[in-house]
Amino acid sequence: MDQIIEKIKAYPVIPVFYHDDVEVCKQVVKACYDGGIRVFEFVNRGKNAQVNFQALVEYKKLAMPELTLGIGTILSSDAAESFLALGTEFLVSPIFVAELAETAKKSNCLWIPGCMTPTEIANAMFAGCGFVKLFPGETLGPSFLNGIKPLFPTMKFMPTGGVDVEENNIKNWFAAGVTSVGMGSKLFKLQDGHYNLQDISENCRKVLGWAKA
Repeated sequence: MDQIIEKIKAYPVIPVFYHDDVEVCKQVVKACYDGGIRVFEFVNRGKNAQVNFQALVEYKKLAMPELTLGIGTILSSDAAESFLALGTEFLVSPIFVAELAETAKKSNCLWIPGCMTPTEIANAMFAGCGFVKLFPGETLGPSFLNGIKPLFPTMKFMPTGGVDVEENNIKNWFAAGVTSVGMGSKLFKLQDGHYNLQDISENCRKVLGWAKA
């Protein structure tokens, strides 16, 4: 678990993505990898989530050996156990689900629950979580983290939702003290119904540069 956290610190931009088409998934993840991404969150949001995740696990062994691949939108222990069996390296949830804390602990797997209030963050902390997802990040903003971070000096934070491919946005989050940022739709904009893989790679490079500046 500590190794995953250190990897996230070293590569603090985490793309968040799902698509029903496994080939699109492979292309997008590889574009991110080519742009310097080394931690990726696939999300459990569609009918093909498990089969596509399994395909990505196999693909990364061949083409992306340095990638750490996790699964997001996990809402139950059953779902967590299914993806743990498929090889996920970390778990992410949009909300705090108490039973998942025990599941993650038993598996020695990093779990990042979603929180929106100081009470939710405290509940996660008391359940043994040292890393939380601030969601939705766009609603909360860096000023929220500035206000509550003194209450949780050892907690690691990852805003997700509305984090933009924009220098000031990224730098403001890291200035507020986040450990990483999760990036979804702002990073994966469709152009004429398709993903521009070259743009995705370039945007990943830019955001990583701003995050590490």
